[in-house]
Amino acid sequence: MANDSSNSTMTNGFKFWRETLKSPRFVVAPMVDQSELAWRMLSRKYGADLCYTPMFHASVFVKDAIYRKESLQTCPEDRPLIVQFCANDPDTLLKAAQIAEPYCDAIDLNLGCPQVIAKRGHYGAFLQDEWDLLSKMVRTCHESLKVPVTCKIRVFPSLEKTVRYAKMLEAAGCQLLTVHGRTREQKGMLTGVADWTYIKAVREAVKIPVFANGNIQYLEDVHRCLQETGVQGVMSAEGNLHNPALFHGKSPYSWEMTLEYLDFAEKYPCPLSYIRGHVFKICHHALSMHRDVRELVANAKSIQDFRTAMDAIRVVCQKDIERFEKEPDLFTTKLKLPLPYWICQPYVRPSPEEESDAEHKALRQRLNLKRAEDMQKVSAGDVGLSNNKLKKRLKCPSKNFDPDQKLKFETCSICLNPKGLKCEYGLCKGCCKAKANLEILNCSGHNIKKRTNVEKEKLRLAALRESRGLVEKNNHDKTLAASNAKEGAIKHCQEETDLISTNVPQTINLSCNKFPS
Repeated sequence: MANDSSNSTMTNGFKFWRETLKSPRFVVAPMVDQSELAWRMLSRKYGADLCYTPMFHASVFVKDAIYRKESLQTCPEDRPLIVQFCANDPDTLLKAAQIAEPYCDAIDLNLGCPQVIAKRGHYGAFLQDEWDLLSKMVRTCHESLKVPVTCKIRVFPSLEKTVRYAKMLEAAGCQLLTVHGRTREQKGMLTGVADWTYIKAVREAVKIPVFANGNIQYLEDVHRCLQETGVQGVMSAEGNLHNPALFHGKSPYSWEMTLEYLDFAEKYPCPLSYIRGHVFKICHHALSMHRDVRELVANAKSIQDFRTAMDAIRVVCQKDIERFEKEPDLFTTKLKLPLPYWICQPYVRPSPEEESDAEHKALRQRLNLKRAEDMQKVSAGDVGLSNNKLKKRLKCPSKNFDPDQKLKFETCSICLNPKGLKCEYGLCKGCCKAKANLEILNCSGHNIKKRTNVEKEKLRLAALRESRGLVEKNNHDKTLAASNAKEGAIKHCQEETDLISTNVPQTINLSCNKFPS
């Protein structure tokens, strides 16, 4: 992308949106541990035009090959795709982006995460006041990457500052901007409503494509947002998590949608924690009504366990579905839901006032009482365990907290980390690798093959030199043969010439008038 002027960069933004991304309107947001490959493929089946990966930590992505392999999973059908990173250093972001760019259509910089962990890690929305740093990060990627760089931001309380912020990122080389219409402080119980007027103002001020994010719960919200803001696309996060068929305008039974997701999770494996999180989201309202099935989901240890839980939720909901035909208000108005609880639908976080009302207090009290009963059962035979350990024992009854029965590992002879049980040198993996690289060694315990690889390389080079020597010898032999053949031909011609000259009669001298008698 280097050497583009600012005007051509703006033009390239819309060219990229049209030609590479195919003019997407329905976009699945980057969601930590939740927009993995299986979920993206399910969302694409139900109308998503463009998907983002979960947010990856650029520094970890660069250093940890296992993290890269587990995080960046994709397939040929998973396009167009944008990979999102969080970072606070231009060089680190560039290195991570260069590793990821062969597998995606653009690199996105996360400037919108408002969580406490982002504040501690100094990334996301907590960089929005450091404009020089952000400009350098975006410009570095824009000038060095083969794919475009995009950004996802939150708004400032000030509309004017929000617009200047967007234009600064555009000037640095950002070629597509996603604007979440909430401030950094709007999260949790204070989430509130996203302000689309800020998004509209940004869209009118910049000359690159803009995606809107916030307040998207139904397909009608998508169309209304497109009309009111004039953006090129609409991104959904929470709405998509509760109903993956949102962009198709469908609201299926929650267990049916969950079973479809489990099919994709079997085809594109992911951690069980991701699956559990998705099941809780899709079936949020149904699991709130049937706490016994919720326990099945919470304690599931395999995909088959989740399928069993879905069979159970279908059975218990069937009775209410029959009652719904006679008393529909019983399952909508009284529960304060737009649709019956067994249907996929969005979850609206209660406000602080709603959290403090009598109904929510009673619900929290019931849950606390149940947890206290469970903890009491677990603690009956475990005197002295902390509440944290009791919670772990509640999830895993066989968990052992006795220090005398735990495995004890010897420490590495160089550092204080546990040494590898099968290491030939009694070291941890890091120290063993350093030793092997320095002294050209192998270690079968850590599967390090430095010496073997060096020997293979020597053999390869020797074979290469030998093959080059044979080629040179053949060329020399050919040249020598050609030279000998040429000399032989010349000699042969000379001999032929001498033979002819000896057999020709002596020429008569016509310059004399006398003739022999």
